[in-house]
Amino acid sequence: MLLRDAIGSTLRRLRIEQGKTLREMAVKSAVSLPYLSEIERGRKEASSEILESLSRALDVPLDSVLHEVSERLERSEPQLLAA
Repeated sequence: MLLRDAIGSTLRRLRIEQGKTLREMAVKSAVSLPYLSEIERGRKEASSEILESLSRALDVPLDSVLHEVSERLERSEPQLLAA
């Protein structure tokens, strides 16, 4: 699993759990709707500034988002992280 895939799926899961639409997230985070969609699908990599903006829009600390991303990566490829 690529880092951008883990980030995208984590952001999507959090957004859906909160019942927010892509449009709502785009407006609240000041990230364009098409770009946000690409991030969630793992097609684009988000900068640290965009990740911070998205985590604020979700009202979730960025370190919590990154922790979940790390756990996803570990579950998908534990042998790579153990090295």
